[in-house]
Amino acid sequence: MAWALDKAHSQIGFAVRHMMISTVRGRFKDFEAKLDIDDSDLTHSYLEGTVKTASIETEDVNRDAHLRSPDFFEADKYPTMTFKSTRIEKVGDDHYHVVGDLTIKDVTRQITFDTREEGRGKDPWGKQHIGFSAQASINRRDYGLNWNVVLETGGWLVHEQVRIEISLEVAEAQETPAAAATAEPKETAQA
Repeated sequence: MAWALDKAHSQIGFAVRHMMISTVRGRFKDFEAKLDIDDSDLTHSYLEGTVKTASIETEDVNRDAHLRSPDFFEADKYPTMTFKSTRIEKVGDDHYHVVGDLTIKDVTRQITFDTREEGRGKDPWGKQHIGFSAQASINRRDYGLNWNVVLETGGWLVHEQVRIEISLEVAEAQETPAAAATAEPKETAQA
């Protein structure tokens, strides 16, 4: 069965400590995903995601502009970051480790998303949906996101560890009329 990202019900967010005393949260508004999901055995699935770095939003326009600048994502030069799964491991009921390659600013490193299947259900039109949540933690310096300021009281203005928080909903894909027209004809029994 083919599946498609339900973008209206999905979110890619992050959280990072600020001044060692609070947590700033943000999200990326523009993202896509290519999905090959085996809903009978999720370990046989594949995910590839692309995020537009300029779509970052933290509810502060000045901070957002700084995050798009060469101090951080350098969005003009590196307009996207990507994730490509390399394997999926079942670790418990509805609990998986999605391992793959995360690329930011042309630096690729393997990370593991701690992932849970949150549930399945049909919408009022009979289309099947599956929900997932996933979290991972990265060191932003590993990807060249190095800017920081030392605080007088000790520590840093922006913590190195960034928590990635993802909520995805996928829906049973509708076969397009064009795809149906180009599909191989089924053999029919001869009378």
